[in-house]
Amino acid sequence: MLPRETLLKRATHRETIARAIDLADQSLKTWEPAVSDFLSPPEIADIQTVFSGLSEVVFMPWGGYPQAERQRVAFARSELPLIADAIEVAALEIAGNFLFDPATHRDFLGALLGTGLVRDKVGDLLVQGERGAQALVAPEVVEFLELNLTQVRSVPVKTRAIPLGELKVREPKKKEMTTVEASLRLDAIASAGFGISRSKMAEAISGGDVRVNWKDITSPSHLLKSGDLVVLAGKGRLSIGEIATTKKDRYRVQLTRFV
Repeated sequence: MLPRETLLKRATHRETIARAIDLADQSLKTWEPAVSDFLSPPEIADIQTVFSGLSEVVFMPWGGYPQAERQRVAFARSELPLIADAIEVAALEIAGNFLFDPATHRDFLGALLGTGLVRDKVGDLLVQGERGAQALVAPEVVEFLELNLTQVRSVPVKTRAIPLGELKVREPKKKEMTTVEASLRLDAIASAGFGISRSKMAEAISGGDVRVNWKDITSPSHLLKSGDLVVLAGKGRLSIGEIATTKKDRYRVQLTRFV
């Protein structure tokens, strides 16, 4: 059994971590992998923080394709190497003619949850414009959704299971850049990376629109380091690369922006 109370003291998402501990204990007892429902990036980051350093358990997230944000997490004994095949994820096509009534990510999610489905059973949604969308879901809800998801907004839809290989995933666009700053403060680096003023970036940070490594950060003075990932709501992600010190004791930072 894992040291439950000790691990929970390190948790930000206590309910999620409590369920993760139960799954990890189950995997230790049965010698079989135990898999969570879909989790959000902050929850997955919390698992990575809390479970790092445990020698008896290994874990692996997988959401159906490499860039998936919402993922299921498998736990297993460290003696049993984990592979993505241990984590079952199903794909659905939600097809309809949305030319005259365009639907957003929120519309498709609302239609899925409107069938009575809980959010934990739904992974990423890939909106396909006027053709509809594709959804990653838990395998046990596929038949239910094929029968019950028949409309999104005012548009009739046909819902059917498809192989994961038929997912139409848009590769994120990348922009490489370098900035030189007096400090490694979040507001300074993110301002340069996202191309907005430092004052507006500070407002976004203080307003709760920025995450670092999927954790909410509300302090503009938070210091970044190489390997950090900064997420700005509605603006994409910023990866912090190599950091070097110039002759004038400033910081030259390599940045990669994903949109």
